[in-house]
Amino acid sequence: MRYSSTIKGKFISRPNRFIANVEIDGQATVVHVKNTGRCKELLTEGATVILAEGKNPLRKTKYDLIAVYKGDMLVNMDSQVPNDVVYEWLLESNLFSKNALIKREHTYGKSRFDIYVEDGKRRAFIEVKGVTLENDGVASFPDAPTERGVKHLLHLIECQNDGYEAYIFFVIQMKGVYAFVPNDKTHKEFGDALRLCKQRGVSILCYDSIVTEDSIKISDPVSILI
Repeated sequence: MRYSSTIKGKFISRPNRFIANVEIDGQATVVHVKNTGRCKELLTEGATVILAEGKNPLRKTKYDLIAVYKGDMLVNMDSQVPNDVVYEWLLESNLFSKNALIKREHTYGKSRFDIYVEDGKRRAFIEVKGVTLENDGVASFPDAPTERGVKHLLHLIECQNDGYEAYIFFVIQMKGVYAFVPNDKTHKEFGDALRLCKQRGVSILCYDSIVTEDSIKISDPVSILI
């Protein structure tokens, strides 16, 4: 997935979940933050951030904050992009055949899952989660409590029980990690639901990403420690 136009800035502050103050060419500018998570370990004062120019000329903010340098590591923190990159990855005949029908945003029961696939006799639901939290080479999710995430996991088990293939796909939005763990310290209920998914046969996938200042692409599988 590639962004059409990006520039660098310097992070100043984040007044709320949706906006940040960023210095661009020496001038303080309000930008939209494309991630409502906490991201406190990423958005630190003075950090170099990457901004994408918005396509709607009528909106109040011209730029979206999509990535940040954490030391030498570039982390994409656009919460909308994991669905896009997984969709692109599946279209390249990963996991399913080249003839598979791949749909975005499909409702089953009480949940709307990110991706639905029909491939011959196979029927599958895939829920995608973007991961931006990293510590000493270990990525973890979530960075804030997510009751919605727990609900999705439990509903994936229902899909599995109903004869569908069910997948939870963690997209680590960076390179340089060697393992993934559920963040029990922040939300143990999510970790417990993920362990239950494994016990019940839901497939758990975790891949890192090649991230540049104007692109992100699924790369290599990462060890899952749950």
